[in-house]
Amino acid sequence: MSTALLFLASLWLAASGTQADSSPNRLTEEEEAQGWELLFDGKSFEGWGGLDIDAVKRGFWVIEDDCIKKEDPDLLPVPGDGSERRRVDLFTEETFEDFELSFEWKISPGGNSGLKYNVSKEISRPDRNHRARGFEYQVIDDAHYSDRAGDGIHLTGSLYDLIPAGNKVLKPAGEFNHSVIILKGNHGEHWLNGTKVLEYDLGTPEMDALFEKSKFKDLPGFGHKRKGHIVLQDHRDLVWFRNIKIRSL
Repeated sequence: MSTALLFLASLWLAASGTQADSSPNRLTEEEEAQGWELLFDGKSFEGWGGLDIDAVKRGFWVIEDDCIKKEDPDLLPVPGDGSERRRVDLFTEETFEDFELSFEWKISPGGNSGLKYNVSKEISRPDRNHRARGFEYQVIDDAHYSDRAGDGIHLTGSLYDLIPAGNKVLKPAGEFNHSVIILKGNHGEHWLNGTKVLEYDLGTPEMDALFEKSKFKDLPGFGHKRKGHIVLQDHRDLVWFRNIKIRSL
C-alpha cells in the first residue's frame, strides 16, 4: 500500500472514529465492504482471554460504557500470600499476520498502558508475571507519567523501547485518542489521530541494532515477524479501549 493511500486511509479512519463516538463498536457498510472486523462487540469478551490465566473471570478486565476497561487494581483481591497483585494482559484468541488495526483509547491521569501486537505466547510464557511479549504501541499520559526517560521511546505512539513517535497530536488524559497500526510483510507503521508518527522495516541493520540495545535483546526471536496475538496491556492503571477493529492486508 502506498504512502498516499495509507494517508487517505488514515484520514478516513479518523473520521469514522469520530462518527463512532455516538454509537461505538459498530461497523459501517463501507467498513464491512473493505473487510473490517470488530475485535470487541461492546457487550462481551467473546474472542478474548489471558495467558494461562483467565483475565476476565478474575475481574482484571471489565466492560463499562461500551469500553473494555482495565479494572481499578484497588478493587482486585490481594493474593493470599501477601504478594503484589499480579498483572494480567488480555489476549485475542485469534492471531494475525498482515493487518491494519484501528482502535480508540483513553488513559487515566498519570496512567500507563499499551496495545501489543506480533505477540508470541511461547515467548511470553516464561515471564513470571504473565506479561505478553511482542511489539507495543505505547499508550500513556505523556504529560504526567513519571518515567519520561529514553528519548521518547516510552511515550505515546512509540514502538515501546525501540522507536519514538514524532509529529504527534495527543489528546490529554481522559479524552479518547484514535490509533492505527499497520503491519504488512516486514513493514510497520504507527498512526495517532490521523497522523503517521513512525514507521520501521524488520530485518534491516537499523532495526536489528535497535533490538540489540533494547530490553528485548535477550529474548530469542522477539523481533521476528509472526502470526501473533493482539493484546491489551495490564499496567495496573485505568485505561479504556473501544472501536477495536482489524482487517487483513
